[in-house]
Amino acid sequence: MTVRILRAADRAPVPWKNGGGTVREIAAAPEGAGTDAFDWRVSLADVTADGPFSAFPGVERVLTVVEGAGMDLLVGGEHHIVDEPLWPHGFPGDLPTEGFLLGGPVVNLNVMYRRARTRAETAVVCGTVRLQPPEGGAVLAVSLDDGAELEEGEPEEGGVRLDRYDAVLATGRPPGVLRTMGQAVLITFSDA
Repeated sequence: MTVRILRAADRAPVPWKNGGGTVREIAAAPEGAGTDAFDWRVSLADVTADGPFSAFPGVERVLTVVEGAGMDLLVGGEHHIVDEPLWPHGFPGDLPTEGFLLGGPVVNLNVMYRRARTRAETAVVCGTVRLQPPEGGAVLAVSLDDGAELEEGEPEEGGVRLDRYDAVLATGRPPGVLRTMGQAVLITFSDA
């Protein structure tokens, strides 16, 4: 298995075009792909004001509120109340979307993937989780709390400690094991 540790401290916040917040990219495939060329992209967004979301034709989005009271998303004219913390909420990225804060700023974990090329499954997990990427795919785990540990070898060898918002990107075999002290978001990517 190929594993990359992606530290939260290494991510620089980038302002949104509309000034409503900032985004910190966690990972994308292919690596370094711009917003028009990714197969999938995962980021953390700090949302501080109401406003429109950028449109992404051909892209599915999954938004998970990891901090704050949540948002009212107006997606293609329909209201989607996203007020349950740590509950992944999917919607088409190509429909006009506006977000309205329900009770102050939020931090959202955003998963975006091109529906013609990629599939993504997003789950919030706790405890011990096997990181087992599908053939040709990848698994990304984002720790939501301090103290998670990635074990790549035998348990007695110890592991790599992960702090809040640190991530692990795994491809290939054999699987690794992530032990959380709290919760993590686990995203599994496979070919469409």
